[in-house]
Amino acid sequence: MKQSAWTRVALVAALSTLSLAACAASDLQTGDLVFQQSRSAQSLAIQQATHSPYSHMGMIVTRQGRPYVLEAAARVSYTPLDQWVAQGEGGQYVAKRLRDASMLTPEVREQLAAAGASYVGKPYDLVFAWSDDKIYCSELVWKIYQRTLGIQIGELAPLKRFDLSSPAVQAKMQERYGKNIPWDEPIISPAAMYESDLLATVDEQ
Repeated sequence: MKQSAWTRVALVAALSTLSLAACAASDLQTGDLVFQQSRSAQSLAIQQATHSPYSHMGMIVTRQGRPYVLEAAARVSYTPLDQWVAQGEGGQYVAKRLRDASMLTPEVREQLAAAGASYVGKPYDLVFAWSDDKIYCSELVWKIYQRTLGIQIGELAPLKRFDLSSPAVQAKMQERYGKNIPWDEPIISPAAMYESDLLATVDEQ
């Protein structure tokens, strides 16, 4: 096959992939939860501490007809979904929704979006404390759902219950806490939310 023909085939394949991704994204709705393997410096430590590939997450918010991810990164902010996906390892993600989707009426979705907006601008919490002064990714989404619907997606666990044995985890703990380790601080991990029976997968790339 000539090179131009190969080029056309490759282009068609690429466009088909983009089309499928766009269709999937268009089906996502405000309140959906998205999970990915982050490329951040702390991602490996989170994966090893939780025994899960998912080290970052956010919540979909539709803005002007486009899906954005409300996430806690450097600060709580909105990131276009396609940009958020591209930032993850391998461009892969999983989207989940409440299994009882009947709860997610248009009014409730608006309430979830409004609750999320109240956190915008808050700085990222490097020590995973439970106060609202600073906030980390899964804490943000957990609190939005708990405070809007009274639903707890995933089980809180004290720091001491995570697997803290790996060198990557111990290095991050030394960096963040020094000798003052808050063993009993409640933490909600992306893994705990991902594994919740309250959620069902609606998209996976």
